[in-house]
Amino acid sequence: MSAWKDNEEIEIFREYLRIPSVHPDIDYAPTVDFLKKQAKELGLPIAVYHPGSVDKPVVVITWVGQQPELPTIMLNSHMDVVPVYPDKWTHPPFAAEIDEEGRIFARGSQDMKCVAMQYLAAIRVLRKNGVSLKRTVHVTFLPDEETSGPMGMKAFVQSAEFKNLNVGFCFDEGIASVDATFPVFYAERSLWHVHFIISGTAGHGSLLHKNTVGEKLNYIMNKLFEFRQHEVERLDKDPTLQLGDVTTINLTVLKGGVQSNVVPPTIEAVFDMRLALNVEHDVFDRKLKAWCAEAGGGVEIVYEQNEPKVEATKIDNTNPYWVAFEKTIKDLNLKIQPLVFPAGTDSFYIRGLGIPAIGFSPINNTPVLLHDHDEFLQADVYLKGIEIYKNVITAVANV
Repeated sequence: MSAWKDNEEIEIFREYLRIPSVHPDIDYAPTVDFLKKQAKELGLPIAVYHPGSVDKPVVVITWVGQQPELPTIMLNSHMDVVPVYPDKWTHPPFAAEIDEEGRIFARGSQDMKCVAMQYLAAIRVLRKNGVSLKRTVHVTFLPDEETSGPMGMKAFVQSAEFKNLNVGFCFDEGIASVDATFPVFYAERSLWHVHFIISGTAGHGSLLHKNTVGEKLNYIMNKLFEFRQHEVERLDKDPTLQLGDVTTINLTVLKGGVQSNVVPPTIEAVFDMRLALNVEHDVFDRKLKAWCAEAGGGVEIVYEQNEPKVEATKIDNTNPYWVAFEKTIKDLNLKIQPLVFPAGTDSFYIRGLGIPAIGFSPINNTPVLLHDHDEFLQADVYLKGIEIYKNVITAVANV
């Protein structure tokens, strides 16, 4: 019989997956109630804070260590999940159905309710075994990570409640791996959402006006897509590079115009840009402004989001938490690949405070299905992840 048959931890995981904490309008109350029940069963204190908004709770379950004065370990996850298209799923997205192969189908099964429950499951085993750790461990559950966390982690790290946690190191989410190797993320690119608001000569569509918004837009787009193509070629030609090592640029929104025969006075183009670690932000900002000027002027740049450059977490002997993590992984005969996260996580705000953070989801030999239809996680893989985190948490909390 498979290890997941009638397994208590699998059932707890499935219960969490059934809570539809899905954007755009999330009621976090059922999730908070579920976590309060988990904390009570673990015999651990729980606190609920509202640093950003009264309807955006931050939940913290704490396991006090032998030396609570030491910097603590933060085991972070987010409670929210992205929207679903139910008609594209072969299983109801919030039923957490499990098939004969042990695949648990649910939104959040990979991103990232799995890791949240693996933290608690690992702690449950350790406490049952009478283990006592040197450092205090805080298991944190954040809202709105999938919307870049303005009312979640971004607000939380600025609060007195976060400062009182005295965090010295943080684990957060990673990504599944299709092979045996686990990706481990020590940094992430800076997210810029850039609006180009272009003004120009308006008039009848049959004429050849000068300085039209279309001409200016064409110039700016050519420059941006030339830069994009350069990054594409770098990635294609250098096998040592991963997506997180290059800058990505994508046109996401175009707005403007009222009628097919009228040249509009304004048009707006929005780009999603993820700046690689080697990009100097002030230099890149000046480049964008220079292209706008070369296009003919009359172009305003508005940053919907303009994340600062954040230093990567050290993954060498200068970081004792990394040393403990890496040794544990080797002792378990597992393989990891350090990478720069290609998208964004709450770790960005943690690293922004100078606190080392590692993104690690113990999911391998699994198709990457975060934000996809029919997202699933194999039950056996989930249970192995609990064993991994049991060892990893022990090692890092005893640094």
